[in-house]
Amino acid sequence: MDSVWLYSMASVAAVSLLSLIGIISLGINIGILRKTVLFMVSFSTGALFGDAFIHLLPEAFENYGFGLNVSFSLLSGVLLFFVIEKFIHWHHCHLEPTMHHPHPFAYMNLFGDSVHNFIDGLIIGSSYLVSIPVGIATTLAVILHEIPQEIGDFGVLLHGGFSVSKALAMNFLTALTAFLGAILALVMGGSMPAVGSFLVPFAAGGFLYIAGSDLIPELHKEVGWKKSAMQLLMIILGIAVMCTLLLLE
Repeated sequence: MDSVWLYSMASVAAVSLLSLIGIISLGINIGILRKTVLFMVSFSTGALFGDAFIHLLPEAFENYGFGLNVSFSLLSGVLLFFVIEKFIHWHHCHLEPTMHHPHPFAYMNLFGDSVHNFIDGLIIGSSYLVSIPVGIATTLAVILHEIPQEIGDFGVLLHGGFSVSKALAMNFLTALTAFLGAILALVMGGSMPAVGSFLVPFAAGGFLYIAGSDLIPELHKEVGWKKSAMQLLMIILGIAVMCTLLLLE
């Protein structure tokens, strides 16, 4: 159990440090950044789908059976992310980290980001309760999703009037809520093993919602066949990486 805590905290720390990645975007031409982020979004889409269908759900079915409890837990993950986006008025933005970013409410974005990072920690912690390899795969999927998200969040804060230093500091502080989520998952799972039957498919539901509701619509904004083909290849590559991680199990 000590190794589960160690891996979980190290993974959450790595994900939290990604909140500082926004500073890199300052030295990159916005046209190049937009194209690069587009492919990153495609790759992370495949990684999220792959982690949900190749790692999390098979583990849930194997350990807890294919019953209504798993189905309701999966749906809970989907619905909670819907509630976050619908009622906190926040959504992932991957393609417009510029001064013309459509988000006018930087503080609302910070609040929503804190909730999202908390759930990321919950997902990471619950995945390590299944096994170390599943936790590593889930952490990788979260990281691939967080990179474009954090660049977008950095743009939101700059557009909202934050200085570069304040934007970096506030973004980092919101990332730390992931530790709370991971700790909660580990404490709940450690004291009540049956909680895992909820947390694992719940995590899969969250990933499916992010990939299907947030990332794929961003990809549909590009209709050129060459870029669309590259998007498909990057999605397949993301899935392939998740398949490769099966070798660790």
